[in-house]
Amino acid sequence: MERPAGIADDAVPALPRGVKFREDKARGRFVLLGPERIFEADQVSTEILRLVDGKTPFAAILARLTEIFTADEAMIRPDVESFLRDLADKQMVTL
Repeated sequence: MERPAGIADDAVPALPRGVKFREDKARGRFVLLGPERIFEADQVSTEILRLVDGKTPFAAILARLTEIFTADEAMIRPDVESFLRDLADKQMVTL
């Protein structure tokens, strides 16, 4: 199955039922918890996942990330799309 090229600006990424984004205070980092799996988020992943609320469109997430990282949207968009698509493939995010 061929993967779509990008994420539409009006797509609304969300965490599916059973997936939680939580702070792991013991390890001092955030984790994405799913059924029988865990993803330890680094600083960049944490900033992206904080914005995945099931209400905010992808374009708004990108706009906020450009502010947070003082980066050009064209530079970060492919990385953010790849990150979210990878999580979607693992059923940790819906697009």
